[in-house]
Amino acid sequence: MNTPRIVTMAQAIAEGIAQEMTRDSAVFVMGEDVGSYGGIFGATGGLLDKFGPERIMDTPISETAFIGAATGAAAAGMRPIVELMFVDFFGVCMDQIYNHLAKNTYMSGGAVKLPVVLTTAIGGGYSDAAQHSQCLYGTFAHMPGIKVVVPSNAYDAKGLMITAIRDDNPVMFMYHKGIMGLPWMAYLEGSSNAVPEDAYTIPFGQAKVMQEGSDLTIVSISQMVQKAMLAAHELQGQSIHAEVLDLRTLVPLDTQAILKSVRKTGRLLIADEDYLGFGLSGEIAALIAENLDTIVLKAPVMRLAVPNVPIPYSRPLEQFVIPQVHSIVQAAQALTVGKMAQTPT
Repeated sequence: MNTPRIVTMAQAIAEGIAQEMTRDSAVFVMGEDVGSYGGIFGATGGLLDKFGPERIMDTPISETAFIGAATGAAAAGMRPIVELMFVDFFGVCMDQIYNHLAKNTYMSGGAVKLPVVLTTAIGGGYSDAAQHSQCLYGTFAHMPGIKVVVPSNAYDAKGLMITAIRDDNPVMFMYHKGIMGLPWMAYLEGSSNAVPEDAYTIPFGQAKVMQEGSDLTIVSISQMVQKAMLAAHELQGQSIHAEVLDLRTLVPLDTQAILKSVRKTGRLLIADEDYLGFGLSGEIAALIAENLDTIVLKAPVMRLAVPNVPIPYSRPLEQFVIPQVHSIVQAAQALTVGKMAQTPT
Protein backbone atom coordinates (compact mmCIF):
# COMPACT_ATOMS: atom_id res chain seq x y z
CA MET A 1 0.00 0.00 0.00
CA ASN A 2 1.40 3.38 -1.03
CA THR A 3 1.97 5.93 1.72
CA PRO A 4 -0.02 9.13 1.01
CA ARG A 5 2.15 12.03 -0.15
CA ILE A 6 1.85 14.81 2.44
CA VAL A 7 2.73 18.28 1.16
CA THR A 8 2.42 21.79 2.49
CA MET A 9 -0.05 24.29 1.12
CA ALA A 10 2.78 26.34 -0.41
CA GLN A 11 4.08 23.26 -2.24
CA ALA A 12 0.59 22.33 -3.41
CA ILE A 13 -0.06 25.80 -4.85
CA ALA A 14 3.29 25.87 -6.65
CA GLU A 15 2.68 22.38 -8.05
CA GLY A 16 -0.76 23.32 -9.35
CA ILE A 17 0.67 26.41 -11.05
CA ALA A 18 3.52 24.38 -12.60
CA GLN A 19 1.13 21.79 -14.03
CA GLU A 20 -1.03 24.47 -15.62
CA MET A 21 2.00 26.28 -17.02
CA THR A 22 3.11 23.01 -18.59
CA ARG A 23 -0.36 22.40 -20.03
CA ASP A 24 -0.99 25.92 -21.30
CA SER A 25 1.73 28.21 -22.66
CA ALA A 26 -0.50 31.25 -22.09
CA VAL A 27 -0.08 30.93 -18.31
CA PHE A 28 2.67 33.02 -16.72
CA VAL A 29 3.47 34.49 -13.29
CA MET A 30 4.48 37.99 -12.28
CA GLY A 31 4.97 39.80 -8.99
CA GLU A 32 7.49 40.85 -6.37
CA ASP A 33 10.06 38.16 -5.44
CA VAL A 34 8.19 35.39 -7.27
CA GLY A 35 11.34 34.28 -9.12
CA SER A 36 14.49 33.04 -7.41
CA TYR A 37 12.99 33.70 -3.99
CA GLY A 38 9.92 31.63 -4.86
CA GLY A 39 7.54 34.14 -3.33
CA ILE A 40 8.06 35.18 0.27
CA PHE A 41 5.40 32.65 1.33
CA GLY A 42 6.53 29.90 -1.05
CA ALA A 43 3.63 29.98 -3.52
CA THR A 44 5.95 30.07 -6.55
CA GLY A 45 8.81 27.97 -5.20
CA GLY A 46 10.88 26.24 -7.89
CA LEU A 47 8.98 27.72 -10.83
CA LEU A 48 11.78 29.94 -12.11
CA ASP A 49 14.07 26.93 -12.61
CA LYS A 50 11.37 25.10 -14.54
CA PHE A 51 10.05 27.89 -16.75
CA GLY A 52 12.65 30.64 -16.86
CA PRO A 53 12.44 34.42 -16.42
CA GLU A 54 10.19 35.01 -19.45
CA ARG A 55 7.32 33.20 -17.73
CA ILE A 56 8.23 33.77 -14.07
CA MET A 57 8.79 37.51 -13.90
CA ASP A 58 9.98 39.47 -10.90
CA THR A 59 8.57 42.99 -10.96
CA PRO A 60 9.50 46.32 -9.41
CA ILE A 61 7.60 47.43 -6.31
CA SER A 62 4.78 48.96 -8.31
CA GLU A 63 1.55 47.05 -7.70
CA THR A 64 -0.52 49.37 -9.86
CA ALA A 65 1.80 48.73 -12.81
CA PHE A 66 2.02 44.95 -12.66
CA ILE A 67 -1.64 44.32 -11.82
CA GLY A 68 -2.57 46.66 -14.67
CA ALA A 69 -0.14 44.78 -16.93
CA ALA A 70 -1.76 41.48 -15.94
CA THR A 71 -5.20 42.87 -16.78
CA GLY A 72 -3.97 44.00 -20.20
CA ALA A 73 -2.23 40.68 -20.87
CA ALA A 74 -5.43 38.80 -20.04
CA ALA A 75 -7.45 40.99 -22.38
CA ALA A 76 -4.93 40.11 -25.10
CA GLY A 77 -5.38 36.36 -24.60
CA MET A 78 -2.87 35.42 -21.90
CA ARG A 79 -3.69 33.83 -18.53
CA PRO A 80 -1.56 35.70 -15.96
CA ILE A 81 -1.09 34.80 -12.32
CA VAL A 82 -0.10 37.95 -10.46
CA GLU A 83 0.93 38.09 -6.82
CA LEU A 84 0.08 40.97 -4.50
CA MET A 85 2.52 40.18 -1.72
CA PHE A 86 0.22 41.14 1.19
CA VAL A 87 -3.50 41.75 0.81
CA ASP A 88 -2.99 44.83 3.01
CA PHE A 89 -1.19 46.47 0.06
CA PHE A 90 -4.35 46.55 -2.07
CA GLY A 91 -4.79 50.23 -1.29
CA VAL A 92 -2.06 51.29 -3.72
CA CYS A 93 -3.57 49.35 -6.65
CA MET A 94 -7.29 49.29 -5.91
CA ASP A 95 -8.21 51.19 -9.05
CA GLN A 96 -6.68 48.45 -11.18
CA ILE A 97 -8.41 45.69 -9.19
CA TYR A 98 -11.87 47.16 -8.72
CA ASN A 99 -12.38 49.55 -11.62
CA HIS A 100 -10.61 47.54 -14.32
CA LEU A 101 -10.04 43.88 -13.47
CA ALA A 102 -13.42 43.36 -11.77
CA LYS A 103 -15.56 45.51 -14.10
CA ASN A 104 -14.24 45.43 -17.65
CA THR A 105 -15.86 42.15 -18.66
CA TYR A 106 -19.25 43.54 -17.64
CA MET A 107 -18.59 46.95 -19.18
CA SER A 108 -17.60 45.33 -22.48
CA GLY A 109 -20.81 43.29 -22.59
CA GLY A 110 -18.78 40.12 -22.21
CA ALA A 111 -16.54 40.85 -25.18
CA VAL A 112 -13.40 41.07 -23.02
CA LYS A 113 -12.38 38.06 -20.96
CA LEU A 114 -10.02 38.65 -18.05
CA PRO A 115 -8.68 35.28 -16.83
CA VAL A 116 -6.39 36.73 -14.14
CA VAL A 117 -5.58 34.90 -10.91
CA LEU A 118 -4.62 37.50 -8.32
CA THR A 119 -2.89 35.67 -5.46
CA THR A 120 -2.24 37.32 -2.13
CA ALA A 121 -1.26 36.47 1.44
CA ILE A 122 -3.68 37.09 4.30
CA GLY A 123 -3.88 36.75 8.07
CA GLY A 124 -2.09 37.50 11.31
CA GLY A 125 -1.01 35.59 14.37
CA TYR A 126 2.71 36.27 14.09
CA SER A 127 3.11 39.88 15.24
CA ASP A 128 3.38 41.57 11.87
CA ALA A 129 1.14 44.45 12.97
CA ALA A 130 -1.69 46.39 11.41
CA GLN A 131 -0.37 46.78 7.84
CA HIS A 132 0.57 43.12 7.26
CA SER A 133 -1.95 41.02 9.20
CA GLN A 134 -5.45 41.50 7.81
CA CYS A 135 -7.64 39.01 5.96
CA LEU A 136 -9.98 41.36 4.05
CA TYR A 137 -11.65 38.65 1.95
CA GLY A 138 -14.97 40.21 2.95
CA THR A 139 -13.83 43.45 1.29
CA PHE A 140 -13.29 41.74 -2.05
CA ALA A 141 -16.36 39.51 -1.76
CA HIS A 142 -18.36 42.73 -1.44
CA MET A 143 -17.28 43.83 -4.93
CA PRO A 144 -19.10 42.34 -7.92
CA GLY A 145 -17.05 40.96 -10.79
CA ILE A 146 -14.32 39.02 -9.04
CA LYS A 147 -14.39 35.51 -7.56
CA VAL A 148 -12.90 34.97 -4.10
CA VAL A 149 -11.17 31.70 -3.18
CA VAL A 150 -9.74 31.03 0.30
CA PRO A 151 -8.46 27.45 0.86
CA SER A 152 -7.81 25.92 4.27
CA ASN A 153 -5.50 23.03 3.33
CA ALA A 154 -3.05 21.79 0.73
CA TYR A 155 -5.43 19.43 -1.10
CA ASP A 156 -8.02 22.15 -1.62
CA ALA A 157 -5.39 24.75 -2.48
CA LYS A 158 -4.05 22.78 -5.45
CA GLY A 159 -7.46 21.88 -6.85
CA LEU A 160 -8.84 25.37 -6.40
CA MET A 161 -5.74 26.94 -7.95
CA ILE A 162 -6.08 24.83 -11.10
CA THR A 163 -9.76 25.73 -11.30
CA ALA A 164 -8.85 29.41 -10.85
CA ILE A 165 -6.28 29.37 -13.65
CA ARG A 166 -8.76 27.76 -16.05
CA ASP A 167 -11.54 30.20 -15.20
CA ASP A 168 -12.19 32.93 -17.77
CA ASN A 169 -13.04 35.41 -15.00
CA PRO A 170 -10.77 37.23 -12.53
CA VAL A 171 -10.17 35.22 -9.37
CA MET A 172 -8.80 36.45 -6.05
CA PHE A 173 -6.85 33.52 -4.57
CA MET A 174 -6.09 34.24 -0.91
CA TYR A 175 -3.80 32.04 1.19
CA HIS A 176 -3.24 32.40 4.93
CA LYS A 177 0.40 32.66 5.92
CA GLY A 178 -0.20 30.56 9.03
CA ILE A 179 -1.16 27.45 7.04
CA MET A 180 1.37 27.58 4.19
CA GLY A 181 3.78 25.23 5.99
CA LEU A 182 6.68 27.67 6.09
CA PRO A 183 9.71 26.42 8.06
CA TRP A 184 10.35 29.82 9.60
CA MET A 185 6.81 30.35 10.83
CA ALA A 186 4.62 28.46 13.30
CA TYR A 187 1.63 27.00 11.49
CA LEU A 188 -1.33 24.68 12.00
CA GLU A 189 -0.22 21.27 10.76
CA GLY A 190 -3.70 20.14 9.70
CA SER A 191 -3.28 22.27 6.60
CA SER A 192 -0.54 19.97 5.23
CA ASN A 193 -2.28 16.87 3.92
CA ALA A 194 -2.34 14.21 1.21
CA VAL A 195 -2.23 15.73 -2.29
CA PRO A 196 -2.30 13.71 -5.53
CA GLU A 197 0.56 14.30 -7.94
CA ASP A 198 -1.78 14.44 -10.93
CA ALA A 199 -3.71 17.61 -11.76
CA TYR A 200 -7.30 17.86 -10.49
CA THR A 201 -9.91 20.56 -10.05
CA ILE A 202 -12.30 21.51 -7.25
CA PRO A 203 -15.44 23.39 -8.36
CA PHE A 204 -16.01 26.85 -6.95
CA GLY A 205 -19.06 27.33 -4.76
CA GLN A 206 -18.95 23.92 -3.08
CA ALA A 207 -18.37 24.03 0.67
CA LYS A 208 -16.97 20.94 2.39
CA VAL A 209 -18.18 19.31 5.60
CA MET A 210 -14.91 18.73 7.43
CA GLN A 211 -16.59 16.94 10.33
CA GLU A 212 -20.15 15.72 10.79
CA GLY A 213 -22.01 16.82 13.91
CA SER A 214 -25.50 17.19 15.34
CA ASP A 215 -25.34 19.82 18.10
CA LEU A 216 -24.11 22.93 16.28
CA THR A 217 -22.65 24.10 13.01
CA ILE A 218 -19.33 25.94 12.91
CA VAL A 219 -18.93 27.79 9.61
CA SER A 220 -15.47 29.04 8.78
CA ILE A 221 -12.83 29.54 6.11
CA SER A 222 -9.03 29.55 5.72
CA GLN A 223 -6.88 29.06 8.85
CA MET A 224 -9.93 29.37 11.09
CA VAL A 225 -11.12 26.02 9.73
CA GLN A 226 -8.06 24.38 11.28
CA LYS A 227 -8.81 26.08 14.58
CA ALA A 228 -12.44 24.98 14.34
CA MET A 229 -11.35 21.38 13.80
CA LEU A 230 -9.16 21.49 16.92
CA ALA A 231 -12.05 23.03 18.84
CA ALA A 232 -14.46 20.36 17.56
CA HIS A 233 -12.11 17.63 18.78
CA GLU A 234 -12.01 19.22 22.23
CA LEU A 235 -15.79 19.61 22.26
CA GLN A 236 -16.21 15.94 21.37
CA GLY A 237 -14.73 15.08 24.74
CA GLN A 238 -17.50 17.14 26.34
CA SER A 239 -20.23 15.29 24.38
CA ILE A 240 -20.79 18.32 22.14
CA HIS A 241 -20.83 17.21 18.51
CA ALA A 242 -19.93 20.10 16.21
CA GLU A 243 -20.31 20.05 12.47
CA VAL A 244 -17.47 21.99 10.82
CA LEU A 245 -18.20 23.53 7.42
CA ASP A 246 -15.34 24.89 5.30
CA LEU A 247 -16.73 27.42 2.81
CA ARG A 248 -13.62 27.20 0.55
CA THR A 249 -14.91 30.04 -1.67
CA LEU A 250 -16.79 33.21 -0.73
CA VAL A 251 -17.69 34.12 -4.31
CA PRO A 252 -19.50 32.00 -5.25
CA LEU A 253 -20.86 31.17 -1.78
CA ASP A 254 -22.42 27.76 -1.11
CA THR A 255 -25.53 29.03 0.65
CA GLN A 256 -27.32 25.69 0.35
CA ALA A 257 -24.59 23.88 2.31
CA ILE A 258 -24.87 26.44 5.11
CA LEU A 259 -28.64 26.19 5.25
CA LYS A 260 -28.59 22.39 5.14
CA SER A 261 -26.18 22.16 8.06
CA VAL A 262 -28.00 24.71 10.23
CA ARG A 263 -31.35 23.02 9.54
CA LYS A 264 -29.72 19.83 10.82
CA THR A 265 -28.11 21.22 13.99
CA GLY A 266 -30.29 24.21 14.87
CA ARG A 267 -27.31 26.21 16.09
CA LEU A 268 -24.76 28.32 14.22
CA LEU A 269 -21.35 29.64 15.22
CA ILE A 270 -19.44 31.64 12.61
CA ALA A 271 -15.68 31.71 13.26
CA ASP A 272 -13.86 34.28 11.16
CA GLU A 273 -10.49 36.07 11.10
CA ASP A 274 -11.82 38.97 9.07
CA TYR A 275 -13.37 42.01 10.74
CA LEU A 276 -16.70 41.62 12.53
CA GLY A 277 -18.35 44.69 11.02
CA PHE A 278 -19.96 44.49 7.55
CA GLY A 279 -18.23 41.21 6.68
CA LEU A 280 -18.51 37.47 6.15
CA SER A 281 -20.02 36.73 9.56
CA GLY A 282 -22.78 39.28 9.06
CA GLU A 283 -23.56 37.96 5.57
CA ILE A 284 -24.00 34.40 6.84
CA ALA A 285 -26.07 35.55 9.81
CA ALA A 286 -28.32 37.46 7.39
CA LEU A 287 -28.66 34.35 5.23
CA ILE A 288 -30.00 32.43 8.23
CA ALA A 289 -32.34 35.28 9.21
CA GLU A 290 -33.78 35.37 5.70
CA ASN A 291 -34.54 31.63 5.84
CA LEU A 292 -36.06 31.29 9.29
CA ASP A 293 -39.25 29.97 7.70
CA THR A 294 -37.33 26.74 6.99
CA ILE A 295 -34.99 26.64 10.01
CA VAL A 296 -35.75 25.97 13.68
CA LEU A 297 -33.03 27.73 15.68
CA LYS A 298 -32.37 26.44 19.19
CA ALA A 299 -30.17 29.43 20.06
CA PRO A 300 -29.32 32.81 18.52
CA VAL A 301 -26.63 32.88 15.85
CA MET A 302 -23.22 33.62 17.37
CA ARG A 303 -20.34 35.38 15.59
CA LEU A 304 -16.63 35.27 16.42
CA ALA A 305 -14.46 37.65 14.41
CA VAL A 306 -11.88 40.40 14.77
CA PRO A 307 -13.36 43.48 16.47
CA ASN A 308 -13.21 46.65 14.44
CA VAL A 309 -9.71 47.64 15.47
CA PRO A 310 -6.39 47.47 13.58
CA ILE A 311 -4.49 44.22 14.24
CA PRO A 312 -2.10 44.95 17.15
CA TYR A 313 1.63 44.28 16.99
CA SER A 314 1.69 43.21 20.65
CA ARG A 315 1.37 39.42 20.71
CA PRO A 316 -0.99 39.25 23.71
CA LEU A 317 -3.23 41.89 22.15
CA GLU A 318 -3.10 40.20 18.74
CA GLN A 319 -4.04 36.85 20.29
CA PHE A 320 -6.89 38.62 22.07
CA VAL A 321 -8.48 40.15 18.97
CA ILE A 322 -8.06 37.12 16.65
CA PRO A 323 -10.39 34.22 17.58
CA GLN A 324 -8.47 31.25 19.01
CA VAL A 325 -9.30 27.59 19.56
CA HIS A 326 -10.31 28.24 23.17
CA SER A 327 -12.66 31.05 22.16
CA ILE A 328 -14.38 28.77 19.64
CA VAL A 329 -14.77 26.13 22.36
CA GLN A 330 -16.22 28.66 24.81
CA ALA A 331 -18.66 30.01 22.22
CA ALA A 332 -19.81 26.50 21.34
CA GLN A 333 -20.31 25.70 25.01
CA ALA A 334 -22.42 28.82 25.44
CA LEU A 335 -24.53 27.92 22.41
CA THR A 336 -25.21 24.38 23.59
CA VAL A 337 -25.95 24.99 27.29
CA GLY A 338 -29.05 22.96 28.13
CA LYS A 339 -29.15 21.59 24.59
CA MET A 340 -31.32 18.62 25.47
CA ALA A 341 -33.88 20.77 27.27
CA GLN A 342 -34.05 23.13 24.28
CA THR A 343 -34.54 20.42 21.67
CA PRO A 344 -38.08 20.78 20.18
CA THR A 345 -40.36 17.82 20.73
